[in-house]
Amino acid sequence: MQKFIVTGGQPLNGEVQIAGAKNAVLKLMAAAALTDDPCVLYNVPRISDVAILRETMSDIGFEVKRTDDDALEIRASSAEWLFVPLEAAMKMRASFILLGPLLSRFGRVIISNPGGDRIGRRPVNLHVEAMTAMGAEVEYKNGYYFAHAPQGRLRGAVIEFPYVTVMGTENALLAAVLAQGTTVIENAAREPETDDLVGMLCAMGAHIERPAEHRLEIEGVDRLRGVTHRVIGDRLEAGTFAIATAITGGDVTMRGIDPRHLAAFLAVLECMGVPHETDGADGGSLRIHSAPGYRPADIETEPYPGFATDLQAPLAVLMTQADGMSTIHETIYEDRLEYVTELNKMGAVIEVLDDRHARIAGPTPLHGREVEISDLRAGATLVLAALAASETSVISGVEHVDRGYEQIESKLVGLGAQIHRIDA
Repeated sequence: MQKFIVTGGQPLNGEVQIAGAKNAVLKLMAAAALTDDPCVLYNVPRISDVAILRETMSDIGFEVKRTDDDALEIRASSAEWLFVPLEAAMKMRASFILLGPLLSRFGRVIISNPGGDRIGRRPVNLHVEAMTAMGAEVEYKNGYYFAHAPQGRLRGAVIEFPYVTVMGTENALLAAVLAQGTTVIENAAREPETDDLVGMLCAMGAHIERPAEHRLEIEGVDRLRGVTHRVIGDRLEAGTFAIATAITGGDVTMRGIDPRHLAAFLAVLECMGVPHETDGADGGSLRIHSAPGYRPADIETEPYPGFATDLQAPLAVLMTQADGMSTIHETIYEDRLEYVTELNKMGAVIEVLDDRHARIAGPTPLHGREVEISDLRAGATLVLAALAASETSVISGVEHVDRGYEQIESKLVGLGAQIHRIDA
């Protein structure tokens, strides 16, 4: 167990390099299991989720090694143990992304029901139903899914999700690229991270088209080849640093992102009166500089290109400093307002109307307190609040932050923040 000690009140200034996207890299690592050729990923963040998936894939029998500071080489030439244990699933829900590629490539897999952050029900039934639509037989017992393809190979199918599911789309996609025949995914996710996965799979030899925004068509192939691929920049990390800059009265340029991926977020910042400038597309930059008197806002989370649920909690901190009443409507996860209790301890005035709606009064001064992180994005939220607070905060549960943010305290220190990590 470790803690962050944060003394707030320091404006952030300078430049920061944004890491590769957590929500992309894990799916790209899973895609490497679809070929026995080596795959090399660049711009791989040093986060604990990558380490967990790397260990899980190594246990299966794949070769997974760091070849440079930001490079990862994966060679899935053989699988000794087609089993994803409970330990991996409890640490990281995204381990379930191995279902599709392992089932499609090797014809069978045993995989644990996933764990992950406590932000509400995130059932994997849609993933399983997609596999069964492609001909898999799946049995659930004792906390594990036992899946196999009776003919040794999945077959193409029409998969129509009842609502947009990002990882469900990606699992179906990873299964379909080696399936026999054509697969159509309706109501498919269109997140930048999903498109990054599509780009890597096409470079590996997959036949994938997106004829409509929420429709993917995949013509299965017999084999895929190795590839070298660069992970896109993490729009959620960039959004977090953007809010950190605004609430501390600073001026920070974030590099290594595609600002277009943040369009809905930047539109909200503009409405709130936060000045920003963008430059370039992929590998571009975003500059945030503060201004007096932020305005309140009303947001509703939506699948991309709407406002990202992962930025809802961090934005709540900025809303506490706006001049008036702001509202949040969380449409994706029903328990994603649990951070409010800890934020209110620090002086925020947030009323949770139900498990989907919150009302935030501002401006309210924030104060240093002892608080505890419950999940990844709540962790970033409490760090942001501590940066804006007077006095010193002690934040426990920092292992949640390590899951998705690469060396967050080092980057913040480089911008002028007073934050350090201690052993609890």
